Amino acid sequence: MPTLGTALTPEQLSKGSCWTLNVDIQGYARSHGSGLATQACAGRGFRVLADPPASAHRVKTALLEDGYPCWMAIDDLKGQAIARSNWRPRLLDAESIQKRLPFVLRWLKDAAQIPNHYLWGGTIGPDLDCSGLVQTAFASQSLWLPRDAYQQERFCSPVAVRPGNDQLLRPGDLLFFGTAQRCTHVAIHLGQGRYMHSSGQEHGRNGIGIDSIHPSDQHPVACHYRSELRGAGRVTRCHDGSTLP
Repeated sequence: MPTLGTALTPEQLSKGSCWTLNVDIQGYARSHGSGLATQACAGRGFRVLADPPASAHRVKTALLEDGYPCWMAIDDLKGQAIARSNWRPRLLDAESIQKRLPFVLRWLKDAAQIPNHYLWGGTIGPDLDCSGLVQTAFASQSLWLPRDAYQQERFCSPVAVRPGNDQLLRPGDLLFFGTAQRCTHVAIHLGQGRYMHSSGQEHGRNGIGIDSIHPSDQHPVACHYRSELRGAGRVTRCHDGSTLP
């Protein structure tokens, strides 16, 4: 294993080694191609999952804070990370998390004021995808959630909701949308049934916007997602860094 604090070189990318990024890095979905899975900002950590072959251009990694696997370009990493020990999560209780939610919502509203577009795999900003917006908003207060919308749904404590009825929802709860089989979209509840989300071009706003689960909101985006509302969840725990299915 590399000595703690040493700068990354390709030869040191051995299975199990852990690193802290000095720069923002793209996390790709595969060992080749341009498709993003996620992004990692400077200061985040990652673990190497497998020794890269000598001719490899990317290395398979897992981000330490959420256990999320992705491929990173070796050339992008040269000299741009330092060796570290494994990550120790700070696991807050539900009461402590609740106290931080007003700051999560403030970060969210500030992010919406910056020009942005929907970006599949985006977690750094200003361009974000739906679950990237949620994860990054909570991470701004050191509250780590899983990366993907369906993982966030499984991670939260369920809260009953249906179109037009927000009685049990609190600001900071998550709303989940999709089909009967799978969650495909997530938003953050602001209050009174209104939610903020980053949505794409086909059925969304191509960026961060506000919609409502109430039938009185007849905007086409609100109508589309209201028809796909699956449920809601409350964040009552922090991610421990393990890999989720």
